[in-house]
Amino acid sequence: MSEQRIRTIDGKERGLDDAVIDKFASGLRGQLLRRGDPGYDAARKVWNGMVDKRPALIARCAGTSDVVDAVRFAREHDLLVSVRGGGHNYAGKSVSDGGLVIDLGPMKGIQVDPARRTVQAQAGLRLGEFDRETQAFGLATTLGVNTDTGIAGLTLGGGYGWLDGKYGLACDNVLSAVVVTADGRVLTVNADENDDLYWGIRGAGANLGIVTSFEYRLHPVGPVLGGMVIYPISKGRDVLRCFDDFSSTCPDEVSTAALLLTAPDGNPAVALAACYTGSLEQGERVLKPLRTVAQPLADLIAPQPYTQIQTLFDEAWPPGRRYYNKSSIIRRLSDPAINLLLTYGRALPTALSAIALQQLHGAASRVGAGDTAFPHRYDHYSIYVHPATDDAGESEKIVRWGRECWDALQPVVERAVYVNALEDALAEGEARVREAYGPNYARLVTLKKKYDPTNFFTSNQNIKG
Repeated sequence: MSEQRIRTIDGKERGLDDAVIDKFASGLRGQLLRRGDPGYDAARKVWNGMVDKRPALIARCAGTSDVVDAVRFAREHDLLVSVRGGGHNYAGKSVSDGGLVIDLGPMKGIQVDPARRTVQAQAGLRLGEFDRETQAFGLATTLGVNTDTGIAGLTLGGGYGWLDGKYGLACDNVLSAVVVTADGRVLTVNADENDDLYWGIRGAGANLGIVTSFEYRLHPVGPVLGGMVIYPISKGRDVLRCFDDFSSTCPDEVSTAALLLTAPDGNPAVALAACYTGSLEQGERVLKPLRTVAQPLADLIAPQPYTQIQTLFDEAWPPGRRYYNKSSIIRRLSDPAINLLLTYGRALPTALSAIALQQLHGAASRVGAGDTAFPHRYDHYSIYVHPATDDAGESEKIVRWGRECWDALQPVVERAVYVNALEDALAEGEARVREAYGPNYARLVTLKKKYDPTNFFTSNQNIKG
């Protein structure tokens, strides 16, 4: 009898009879892929081209029942499991080398209730797909800044986005969810049912279960004023000071970002990006300081549909490119911080690399630090040291530069990090996971012990129960 070699949860390898696997496959509504099957290579690839993992099995789930079957099958055979939504995680934790991938990608159901301003959305949706449906009714909710990102991983880690100043993080807009637990139960979680798990999935969800669908609160969002202004790096000091002063006082209707990058002419540059949600006329007045601090190389801020501002970074961050990322949180841009940013902005390792700062403020910062598992409820920027290349031969160079830049920034940043921006907590150690959850870590350890006492969900920024 033939068998498949597959990795177990303790890191060892075992044989699994093909007959056993066939029986599992026959019970799924979706498809089970093995090495060598048509579609296997496409299904194992993730957004970051640096990741090249080869799972033994990929369960392409068609619904919650498939997820339950996959969890029970994995438990029965002690298999190493990873869970894939959009596959946008930098470290590729959604694909387990040699294990079983529970792939939610085919689960793309979405139903908007315009009267209640809510939406039911399955976990395989990506931002662009979600936004297209909700914007058909003139509605939206906070969800990232790149249309290829999966809604599930983004939301379960917190979920920054262009609307977080006005409407809070993605996780703040989750009204309820359906969760498959480590023992194969299906739970509805909300403020009234399983409220402890409802608290935990809003910031640390990947550790506690598999969310197969979300109910989000939606908000009226019409055309926005947004885009990017690019300045020469010679004006970088004034531009970054202006950005920091502006961001510290701007109204909730604005969310901002800053980037050190390479301009189209090949020279280092500083770009300011913003999205104003509200009256376009008022937005023109509010965003003026960002557009006039110096003579820009290009001013790309314009009225546009919300679905268009969501594509702003798509061309720069396409799937398949080789990315590395190191991240921390910083509250304000001091002179030493600006000096460091400009020093490394002038020395980017490739023209595709960047250092980005993403703002959190307004409604997202007025939620209590303990109200959800996401703890960083104060005005700040999440810094992404984000080198990239399309040349595999440059991979070592971008990793080396990324680590050097991040190390240099440590004197000016907080001992805190956005969990979705962690490159690889296994390599960086448990301390970084503690920094991601701060004062909520102890409570999350208790939840982990309750809902996943054997650490079945281990392929994540792992909390040790």
